[in-house]
Amino acid sequence: MKKRRLGATDLEVTPIGLGTWQFSNGTGLIGGFWRSLVEGESEAVVKAALESGINWFDTAEIYGKGNSERALAKALSAAGAKPGSFRIATKWWPLLRRASNIGKSIEERLSCLSPWPIDLYQIHQPFSLSSVPAQVDAMADLVAAGKIRAVGVSNFSARSMEVAHSALARRGIPLATNQVRISLVDRSVERNGLLEASRRLGVTLIAYSPLAQGLLSGRFHEEPESVAAVSTGRRVYGGIGDKTIRRTAALVGELGRVAAAHGVSRSQVALNWVINFWGEGVVAIPGASRPEQAKAAAGAMGFELESGELASLDRLSREAAASK
Repeated sequence: MKKRRLGATDLEVTPIGLGTWQFSNGTGLIGGFWRSLVEGESEAVVKAALESGINWFDTAEIYGKGNSERALAKALSAAGAKPGSFRIATKWWPLLRRASNIGKSIEERLSCLSPWPIDLYQIHQPFSLSSVPAQVDAMADLVAAGKIRAVGVSNFSARSMEVAHSALARRGIPLATNQVRISLVDRSVERNGLLEASRRLGVTLIAYSPLAQGLLSGRFHEEPESVAAVSTGRRVYGGIGDKTIRRTAALVGELGRVAAAHGVSRSQVALNWVINFWGEGVVAIPGASRPEQAKAAAGAMGFELESGELASLDRLSREAAASK
């Protein structure tokens, strides 16, 4: 599938990237959402992603206090990745910090990811002690200093995104991305103005949790008892439970029907829908704990859903949301 530009930048990425939250090693504020990967697993996942055609990776400071960044850098080196053949996005954690911390903490981010550069640096949440203009101005300083290539945000509302976009424009820098939760069971971007604003401003939306913490794989519908094996954080965050399983049963059933028609999995159909239903302005970053999951994510770019299939999934998605 043709690569897509991130906003108005010159960064070109595959419609599917790889999220590396799972590389947190079970530590930090949100690292415990996932099991710790054993030695060599993250390397195998990254190698599989690269070999399958994925050309970018998303990580963050808060993912295991830098563990994810270090694991990603090590895995890229182990895979013999060629400089310039892939892109790295990471995020600054703003909670209880001021904008001045952005310039101070960038060296740690670069150290964790060494020897690989940061292509896209994102403000992880809008909850800094400083204003949005102050934060993106500090990000613009990093672009000017050559320490990052592009600026993005994450979990920003339409209004906050517009403020960030305007503040960066005064420095002659485009706002590249806004990373938000998007999937067949979370289409809030259509209601809260984010989709419309991103199109108007030329900002790419990066869809995280595009499989709704694994709900859209159908695993929990086929084996409800497997929910108990999922961390409490994932169950709460993803809303995985009996009620959700019941209200999404028809949607997951349709995912299975469409998947069988294309010889792919339900997860691949769900990912394909996310990156195509709204056009090229949305890309996605599913995670992977095993190499076969990374290969499957890349495979979601290898087929085309028919208009009728896109429409049927759209309808059942809306019906599932209405019964929430």
